[in-house]
Amino acid sequence: MTTADTMTNNSGFDLLVIGAGASGASVAYEAVRRGLRVALLEASDIGGGTSCRSTKLLHGGVRYLELAFKTADTAQLRLVREALLERGHWLQQAPFLAHRLELALPTDHWFSQAYYRIGLGLYDALAGRSGIGSSRLLSARQLHEALPQIRTQSSGGVAYSDGQFDDARLNLLLALTAERAGAVVRTGCRVTALERNSQGRITGALSCSSSGEEERWTARAVVNATGIQADAIRHMADPDLPPRMLTSRGMHLVLEANLCPQGLGLLLPATDDGRVLFMLPFFGRTLVGTTDTPCPLEEAQASSADETAYLLDYVRRWFPGLQEPHVSSRWAGGRPLLRPADASRSSSRVVREHEVETLACGLVSVMGGKWTTCRPMALDTLAAVEQQLGQPLAAANTLPLLGADTDPTRTPQRLMEQRQQLKERLPDTALQPQQIDHLQAAHGLEAVARVSEWSEADREPLSAVMPICRGELRHAIEREHARSVTDVLARRCRLAMVDEQEAQRLSPEVTALLERSRPDQPLSEREVSLNLQH
Repeated sequence: MTTADTMTNNSGFDLLVIGAGASGASVAYEAVRRGLRVALLEASDIGGGTSCRSTKLLHGGVRYLELAFKTADTAQLRLVREALLERGHWLQQAPFLAHRLELALPTDHWFSQAYYRIGLGLYDALAGRSGIGSSRLLSARQLHEALPQIRTQSSGGVAYSDGQFDDARLNLLLALTAERAGAVVRTGCRVTALERNSQGRITGALSCSSSGEEERWTARAVVNATGIQADAIRHMADPDLPPRMLTSRGMHLVLEANLCPQGLGLLLPATDDGRVLFMLPFFGRTLVGTTDTPCPLEEAQASSADETAYLLDYVRRWFPGLQEPHVSSRWAGGRPLLRPADASRSSSRVVREHEVETLACGLVSVMGGKWTTCRPMALDTLAAVEQQLGQPLAAANTLPLLGADTDPTRTPQRLMEQRQQLKERLPDTALQPQQIDHLQAAHGLEAVARVSEWSEADREPLSAVMPICRGELRHAIEREHARSVTDVLARRCRLAMVDEQEAQRLSPEVTALLERSRPDQPLSEREVSLNLQH
């Protein structure tokens, strides 16, 4: 019997999307809204690469705005405007996953305070009706009240608003919403080759699962949405293509100390090497990031001792009274940057724009971009898909994100009304308020339905760091495509991203659930790893 005889065939799709990160999941979601039959293939986990390793900000990019004026770069200005509009979109569409976050930009004298106040006023203006709050001046007293341990040299500052969100969860819900609407979603499914017809046009792909199962996928159009891996798929289509991707590593630390006790984040506008750093409230702790270090593709997710030391140095500079900072978690991700025409430019100066490329063989690749603008990236990609299909796409149907109301303006009120129902169903423990917050942040308006499916024992919180419960863990494995310990503890919930040691403590619990739920699948990973893509 030949390999072809044993290969599973999956046909009849309008669109095959390779890669289930932010861009791929967004393409799949927007495609099913327009009535397309979609298959979404992911080699590892949904959002398992860069998309779960961001700074957790929905933002226009204050740095990009400053660069736009310093360099007279209109491309940067367009990017800021677009991102601010998208920030407003996600805050409205997914209020349980995304919220407004105010950040302080400290200054040392009145001139710099005036400079940043004018710039951030323009930042507010560019948002237009999507604005989420006006910037304001901070006196030295106000700054030190909000950030009690900050160094005394700051004479005040400027506060402005951006969005903070759960990147991995939003990525997952985009994919799950598409799946519920009819898309086929497959994880642990690595594309090994592209297939062509007699005219040389791409008609689908071959894939191999982690268990060795081979499958053939045929579709009228194929999209490459693999982020920093985009060149690998492009070279399957044409080995002679010049590479387009440039990888830059962004390192993040989570400190056990809560340096932002009032919920006001901190933006450091300039470091010695011209970078921008954030120190943000994060599950009762402090998220510090990010670096911007060009690196080989294979090192994009590797923790760097030098970059860790770099970030901690700035923590000590700005919070000199802090005892030796204790790092409870750390991770790195590779930014998918478009290779600049001028190879001498550093990655920090590369415009975070995206590009949709269509090869002569029909392969559509979406490259570059950033989390906040994943929706415009998806829409531009579908415009290219429309050309490949040779017919206009249907108008988009209403398809609310799982956990949101059909009318997103009603979601916040319904979330408030739901809290009493959750209180009645969850264990009466000291962690109950946090558990309600946690479940709503993960499942939105579906939280009550989820809890109602679990036994009373499965509702008991398992950790004081994050009140996850056994029901959640089982749900992640059985209904959210989680296939490994890291999938469950780093991406379905955020425990590993907050406290790696606590996540390791719960690893045996997750391992046991995986073994019971997937007895036919060998479990190679029994501990949490944030350094590798699983």
